[in-house]
Amino acid sequence: QVQLVESGGGLVQPAGSLRLSCAASRSISNFNSMGWSRQAPGKQRELVATITSGGSTNYADSVKGRFTVSRDNAKNTLYLEMNSLKPEDTAVYYCYAYLAGVGFNWGQGTQVTVST
Repeated sequence: QVQLVESGGGLVQPAGSLRLSCAASRSISNFNSMGWSRQAPGKQRELVATITSGGSTNYADSVKGRFTVSRDNAKNTLYLEMNSLKPEDTAVYYCYAYLAGVGFNWGQGTQVTVST
């Protein structure tokens, strides 16, 4: 098990940027996959970005070219750099860590609001 704590959310204007962080309570180097999902009010949770232990990344079409996921194994931290934010990016963002044979661990979420 690992505890994950997100930070960096907040209120930002359209076209602005934010960087989310997800700090883990122990080493993340052995997790097969880590990533971010989001859930807007009244909508299903959406997988936004993933990164494998080898550094391969995948993104939802809705954020491709605007969001960048990265992991710093030395700092036990996962990041999500979000640029050109749109009102439809407003949601609670959750980070996860996946280990084969064990399953998923999720953070508590951080609110991102894109509005004037």
